[in-house]
Amino acid sequence: MTHEIRPALTSRLTGADLLRWYWRKDELAEFARQLNIRATGGKELLTARIAAKLDSVPFPEPQSAKKSNGTQLSGPLTVMTVIPQGQRCSQVVRAWFIEQVGAAFSFDAEMRAFFSQSDGTQTMQDALDHYRATRDQGAKPIDPQFEYNRFTRAWHEANPAGLREDLLGDWHKYRRLPLDQRARA
Repeated sequence: MTHEIRPALTSRLTGADLLRWYWRKDELAEFARQLNIRATGGKELLTARIAAKLDSVPFPEPQSAKKSNGTQLSGPLTVMTVIPQGQRCSQVVRAWFIEQVGAAFSFDAEMRAFFSQSDGTQTMQDALDHYRATRDQGAKPIDPQFEYNRFTRAWHEANPAGLREDLLGDWHKYRRLPLDQRARA
């Protein structure tokens, strides 16, 4: 199998060319600025926006997430505290959770989703119950935009005693390949 070389990010690429390769988010953001398009958003959104620009097709920007009503919890919090719609995963909320469950608490995907979907009727007790119900469920799928994390998990499963240097070497080889030539784990 011949190994292709990843092309440079230039306006001569097509959207399909862009989508065949691994790009870091900082590379994509810089390229978007060169193309005079928005350089914000997650890696998947940024990639889709650039691919549309390269192919000279319109890109419908996604609608913003629901807006906060401006009210944010400021404490002191209790289990009866109602969570306002649009509540952020703030330091006040984090501190309350640490008091309840200990220093190991963090806002993982499950908890961020709970707060982002809050409609103003849930309480901190509901949030605490959700936190406890979503623990110890084993390894959760890693979203595609976190490709390095996905690669790392698969690599460690295949190489349990592997060294970090070997992992990084394999990662660099892997990410230099176009997507259609990568072995999927």
